[in-house]
Order: sequence, then structure tokens, then C-alpha cells
Amino acid sequence: MRYPASEKLEIIRLVEDSHLSASLTLAKLGIPRTTFYRWYDRYLQRGEAGLQDQSPKPTHVWNRVPTEVKSKVVQLALQETELSPRELAVTFTDQERYFVSESTVYRVLKAHDLITSPAFIVIKAANAFKDKTTAINQLWQTDFTYIKVLGWGWFYLSTVLDDYSRYIVF
Repeated sequence: MRYPASEKLEIIRLVEDSHLSASLTLAKLGIPRTTFYRWYDRYLQRGEAGLQDQSPKPTHVWNRVPTEVKSKVVQLALQETELSPRELAVTFTDQERYFVSESTVYRVLKAHDLITSPAFIVIKAANAFKDKTTAINQLWQTDFTYIKVLGWGWFYLSTVLDDYSRYIVF
């Protein structure tokens, strides 16, 4: 439970003025000793202002990319439109002597709507094999996928399963 600064100050004065020990007074109030002494230390250091709620957010994030670096990444991307985020990260690191990862470049470009969605080629599977099998060892199940990875090129992904693979035991 969060207490406003006025209640914290009242609790501090109540503990100071109590004829009971601090731990007994805090136990009767239901306030943990560590919480009270944190409040009390802040009160002794900064007065009533120290009892105000403080923002739990850090004032500085150690790994945040500065805004000026982000704008330089965007400028480079606008100059070198044919480069992928991976290539932009390498080029930026080489030119500016400031390391940015591929994922950072991707996020910066995505935030500025400079990432295009990949082009998909949809291929419909046939209902039957074009070349019918004539022997048992010709019955194979295959699956091919043709993928274009921007900045890398085209790749085939294939899986092959023949009719005897299910009987192999390791």
C-alpha cells in the first residue's frame, strides 16, 4: 500500500513520540521496519520533500541508442536504399565508429516506416503427383519452400521423407 507524504510524516512523528519501542509501534501499525527506516532516512536527509513518492523509472537507461544516432541511421538508410538492415548496421559501424546491431537498425527503420513487407510467392500444391510412382521405393514425400531473404538472396528449404524412414530406429 502506498502512503501519501503527509501520512508518512504522521507515522514518523508517531514512532518518534511513542512510549513503546519503534519495532512494537510499527508492528501495531502494520508497517514493515525496513519501509519505515527507508522513509525515516529520506526524511532526515531531505525533510518532508524526501517523503514524496519517487518515480520508479530510471532517469537514464544504459543501453538506449541516442536520438542523434537514430537520426544518422535513418539518414544513411535514405541514402543507401538498396542495403538491408544487416548491411546498414555494418556500414554505419564502419563509417561512424559507433556500433549498432542489425536488430537496432531494423527497429529504428520500422519506427520510421522504412521497412517494406517481404514479397511472398504463393504456390498451390497439386492434387496428385505429376509423375506417378511405379515401385515402392519411389514413394517419397517432399516439401519445397522457396524463400527470398532480403540482403542474402533466394534459398530453398526442402524436407524429404521416403516410405521406409518411419522404420529406422536409432
